[in-house]
Amino acid sequence: MKTTAQGAALRQARQQLLSHGDCASGLIDARLSRSWQRSLAAGLRPTGGLGAPDNLEQAALAQLRSRHPALLAHSRPVMEYLFAQVRHSQSVVVLAAPCGTLVDSCGDPYFLDKAARVALTSGASWHEAQRGTNAIGTALAELAPTEIHGAEHFLERNGFLTCAAAPILSGTGELLGILDISGEHGRGQAHTLGLVSTAACMIENRLLTAPGQRHLRLHLHAQPEGIASVGEGIVLLSEDGWVLGANRSALALLQIRPTQLGGVALEDLLDLRFVDLLAAHHRHPDRPQALRLRHGAVLFGQLFADARTLPAGPRSTPAARPAAVPADALAQQDTGDARWSAAAARVRRVLGKPIAVLVQGESGVGKEWFARAAHDSGPRRSGAFVAVNCAALPESLIEAELFGYSAGAFTGARREGRPGLLREAHGGTLFLDEIGDMPLALQTRLLRVLQEREVTPLGGGRAVAVDFALICASHRVLRDEVEAGRFRADLYYRINGLTVELPALRERSDFDALTQRMLQSFEPGRALQISPSLLAALARHHWPGNLRQCASVLRTACALLDEDEDTLDWHHLCDDFAAELRRGTRLATTPSMARAPQNLQELSQSALQQALQSCRGNIAQAARTLGVSRQTVYRKLAAQRRTPPA
Repeated sequence: MKTTAQGAALRQARQQLLSHGDCASGLIDARLSRSWQRSLAAGLRPTGGLGAPDNLEQAALAQLRSRHPALLAHSRPVMEYLFAQVRHSQSVVVLAAPCGTLVDSCGDPYFLDKAARVALTSGASWHEAQRGTNAIGTALAELAPTEIHGAEHFLERNGFLTCAAAPILSGTGELLGILDISGEHGRGQAHTLGLVSTAACMIENRLLTAPGQRHLRLHLHAQPEGIASVGEGIVLLSEDGWVLGANRSALALLQIRPTQLGGVALEDLLDLRFVDLLAAHHRHPDRPQALRLRHGAVLFGQLFADARTLPAGPRSTPAARPAAVPADALAQQDTGDARWSAAAARVRRVLGKPIAVLVQGESGVGKEWFARAAHDSGPRRSGAFVAVNCAALPESLIEAELFGYSAGAFTGARREGRPGLLREAHGGTLFLDEIGDMPLALQTRLLRVLQEREVTPLGGGRAVAVDFALICASHRVLRDEVEAGRFRADLYYRINGLTVELPALRERSDFDALTQRMLQSFEPGRALQISPSLLAALARHHWPGNLRQCASVLRTACALLDEDEDTLDWHHLCDDFAAELRRGTRLATTPSMARAPQNLQELSQSALQQALQSCRGNIAQAARTLGVSRQTVYRKLAAQRRTPPA
């Protein structure tokens, strides 16, 4: 229950948010403040309505439910048990899919009628973009257990609710759904959040231990009697002892992070060989074993597996560890540049979660390659990857291409109509390249689709629900475009769930490996190389066209090779590019010919360029050479790009 002082603080924070766009620290919880700001950025207003009903039709709801059969099957018994604990508080227990749409519920008949009036029923979306701050949508955005009481809801129409929600995660950290208890404000119980969090853990454990698992399972607890309890840790292991998955309790007990899953062996964590663990299991399969962690703590563990999964008995020898963790598509593109690798690692963390990705970078840095690799590395890899270049489509056609059209919608339209690229991306990934070039009018329509998750074709017709992962890209700095009024702020905040910037080719530290990979892709049957002098000149080149330009140069050079040649050299280059490259090389090797810096700014720029050249574009190494931070180097490079040449 909120006190009078807390209620006054909420009112003050809300007024400040509506007047200034943010809340002063200390008035409300930081998580609530972030959620209110996201709600405001989504175009919602506290007293506003929801517009047209956004519940999924029965067919679309059935299709959504069919994509989560294990989640629904294992959640239902836990939901019924959970409702039994809160039966007398006039509440409803609901389950939401990862997109925020409710897919199942059970609850008090009296309260179900009230809940239906605010669409707290199956088929309704409770994503923050549609409903503002609420326990389901905010737990979805924050990926953490969340309680929202009364006036903390962004929309005043939901102020009669008190809600507690917790995310349900897979053994690899992927979001599977959200479990929620909602009731009438004033009837909430102090332990509701604890109940729903425990129930979410129960569902996670049921999913990890479901029949048909292909992995060994190691169940852990600090006491032997804690194994098989709701608080036990569960670790999924490969047959040779690699940690492939774990629930949250196991991560805490083993002191590892979700990003380490798949890349750490159990032997790296325990003071015990994996083969000895197997041998002990074969001797006493029903007895928990004492396991000492590398840092000295003692846990108790018990192996579980069916006969097909369990390796042979005590005479087994430990399998050789793989040289590397099996690589996903992002890892296969990684040739060693630290900035590129960091961008891939961050994107890998949000794959399978309802978080839009924005890829920034100069033209030609490989934004579409990166987006396609992200799609191929995520749980939607079996779905379509639909790429749309917003700058290439004529403005008169882009609306029809994106949203589709009904039969006879306009002159020249196909007789049978067209579904549109947004619908073609259903179940997969939609990649909007150069979204900064999308006309403002279409930005408005796109925002509506992203908020409502349904598409209405041109010329009318029934709205169709869509579900896709969203990756956008632009060579423009979209924040600057927003400030200039050329890009909608609300759309920017909707697509800016996670922003990564790919480095320009001249800034990458993996030039040699990158060019070698290109040569292999152009001539897969030949062991080609580049002469040392040419490779050095190519590495020093400015590359305004980035990877696209470099690939074109190397592809043409490969075409000019004789059949008995295996080394690219200067004479394989086009004349104009070779002359440009030699001119750049002479300038780089004869600095005395250049005009001396005339002021402190030019001296600073000259020192920066020399450091980058000597470090072959390695930003971190150049920063160390200059004795400054990497952020300072990036800031000075950005300033140079904005400053016109004299």
